[in-house]
Amino acid sequence: MSLRTQAAADFAAIAQDTAEFGWPVTVVNPDGLQAALTGLSVDVHAAIDPDTGQLISGRSVSLTLPIAAVVAAGLGEPAGPVDPSRLPWRVAFDDVNGNSYTFAIASTMPDRTIGAVVCRLEQYSHT
Repeated sequence: MSLRTQAAADFAAIAQDTAEFGWPVTVVNPDGLQAALTGLSVDVHAAIDPDTGQLISGRSVSLTLPIAAVVAAGLGEPAGPVDPSRLPWRVAFDDVNGNSYTFAIASTMPDRTIGAVVCRLEQYSHT
């Protein structure tokens, strides 16, 4: 097994292990197909400006998933909004206190070296 193949297997194992870093999420594609998956979620409300070192206000939410798990669930590969006339890809997950949040995928950054897709999320409410 090559190091790249081993790295992909390691990432998938880490991201999908709920006893460690993995977190249960529901992923819904634009066609309305959904699947319960496990990934690495981040939801923080403060960040450091790398240019000034100052604390800035703002919410940064992302989710990293194994591409193979999303595709195997029959959802296709996540993508940011392409067609404004269609619903976006959506994800829902709880925070550590049990509060549920739903987000739209604003953009994606696939890492095909280890088979991961980082999804930058934004607050979603369907009206």
